[in-house]
Amino acid sequence: MNTKEHTKRTRKLGSVSEKILLLLEAGALLGLTRRPDKYFRIVKGAQKEWEKINERNLRDAIKRLYRSQLVDYEENKDGSTSLTLSEQGAKRVLRYHMEHITIIKRSRWDGLWRIVIFDIPERFKTGRDALSDKLKNLGFISLQRSVLVFPYECRDEVDFLVEMFQLRSYVRYMIVQQIDIALELKHKFNL
Repeated sequence: MNTKEHTKRTRKLGSVSEKILLLLEAGALLGLTRRPDKYFRIVKGAQKEWEKINERNLRDAIKRLYRSQLVDYEENKDGSTSLTLSEQGAKRVLRYHMEHITIIKRSRWDGLWRIVIFDIPERFKTGRDALSDKLKNLGFISLQRSVLVFPYECRDEVDFLVEMFQLRSYVRYMIVQQIDIALELKHKFNL
């Protein structure tokens, strides 16, 4: 597979995950609405999005979402799949615009470092570079080529980016209390 095909495929699978989350959100909205006109509008919009999804890509996206712990799924005997928001997914629906994503910097630092590490194969270079660039644009500082640090809570934003770039199995998120260059990092982050 050449780089253009991979980039196209990566973008397509990322949008499938996004559509699944939107469909789950539509389901939640249906449970909250009491007006029939809104009900039919929600169903019609969800149906249009659903019809655009290729079934094989859908199953792959469901499995990726399951691994991200945002959804639970179960393969049924009739070949269908039951999909529900997990408890963790219900607490945080990730909804960002890639260009406008920001991390809220708390007025008081909690003394913990958020570290993102990744070991992404060369065949996913485009996604790897995009993830690294986006994290640096958000204010992360490189400790090494594939290790970045940030002082404020940012798990949702990192998870969103990892899902968008389809890199879940290659990226780790850690919260660390101590680091040997803490003074230097505090200075760089103005803490």
